[in-house]
Amino acid sequence: MTVNSESQTDTAPKRRRFLGGIREFGPGIIAVLAMMGAGDLVTASVSGSNYGYSLMWLLVASLLIRFVIVNIMGRYQVLNLKGQTIVEGYNDVSKFYPWAIGIAALISGHLLNGYMIRGAGEAVAKIVTVGDPFLWSCILVLASVFVIGRNVYNTIEKGMKVLLAMMTVVFLGLAIYSIPDIGGLIQGTIGFGIPDNTGAFGVFAVALSLIGAVAGSMANFLYPYYVRDKGWRGISYKKLQRNDILFGISAAIVISLSIWVVGAEILRPNGIQVSNLDDISQALTIHLGSVGGVIFYLGAFGILYSSVVGFANGFPKVIIDCLHIVRPARRQQYGSKFEDDPLFKWFSLFILISPILWSVPGMPGFVTMAVFVTGLQAIIVPLVAIGLLILANKKSHFGKHKANLFENIILVATTLLTIWVTIQVFIGWFAS
Repeated sequence: MTVNSESQTDTAPKRRRFLGGIREFGPGIIAVLAMMGAGDLVTASVSGSNYGYSLMWLLVASLLIRFVIVNIMGRYQVLNLKGQTIVEGYNDVSKFYPWAIGIAALISGHLLNGYMIRGAGEAVAKIVTVGDPFLWSCILVLASVFVIGRNVYNTIEKGMKVLLAMMTVVFLGLAIYSIPDIGGLIQGTIGFGIPDNTGAFGVFAVALSLIGAVAGSMANFLYPYYVRDKGWRGISYKKLQRNDILFGISAAIVISLSIWVVGAEILRPNGIQVSNLDDISQALTIHLGSVGGVIFYLGAFGILYSSVVGFANGFPKVIIDCLHIVRPARRQQYGSKFEDDPLFKWFSLFILISPILWSVPGMPGFVTMAVFVTGLQAIIVPLVAIGLLILANKKSHFGKHKANLFENIILVATTLLTIWVTIQVFIGWFAS
């Protein structure tokens, strides 16, 4: 059945001043913090410490890509004429998409939480200085089981806002304190250059990881489901949804840029190449002593653990939606609320518990895993961008709110950029 979002009756959000409007935000903050996690923390610090500002243009491009992709997805949830979820829209593009998205979401949830849980355990071990990181990873997973099993959206939302503010202040303050090279930053932003391999990770591997962490991953699909949970539906919510994700992305820009500057201005001059969380923490300990290290690990724990909870709560929504599309009888049986399907709990527990194996001593290191997994996420980007390009231009689905020329150009350029970088990575692997 087609639902006309132009004429449907909805409860319009009250007009508020700026600060009042911020209190209405939520899905964008939750989605951006979930999408960021260790991905931005690691790739930005690795890029800055290994290659200075040479890849800054790729960070800017990736953040722009993230905004366009996630904003279109959110807009589709709010305004599509058929009352569909984003995956139902992709299903209208090709029946292949629900299968691909569901499988990719399950694998991504496992792998992304794999290094998030490991990093969170390492952070707690550093903060309390008691116990092994693996032990703390297990404790955090067990504690999360009790959180995920309840309807905790509002609690998560409030916590995310606090964590977002804390991370922004800490890294922005350190970046300003380090007095960034404005000339080098501008040159790296407009230079579109690829430096020679000089770091612990190859330049194209870092570039691919940067695209996967910042521009897009399966975590992009979480945003429209958070919008759905919020109840935003209809034309009256169009501006609120856009401002919501714009606010979240703006915070991501500040945090990512600050982390990059810290890597380029503090870690690189001191000859520190990032290979673990300790290397990143040295940026604060160099200037603030042991207190700086504690501040870093508190912030790192906040953003890592929030991603663990966000993924375990968000990815099952995507997976169940895909399952209900390929098995319509389940939707008829359990209804449109994904949490009512018994499999939701099991998918959530799988994404929360199974990744603990990556925290077992002897497994690949935290930073290595982060670079590798986010690089894998980037390979998915063309699949997502092409499907979204087709869906966003369907007048039967989007009406007059379909993608504009700028958004179409970004989606095409995203596909080409990701394919090119991926090819370069494979060439580098075979050459070596």
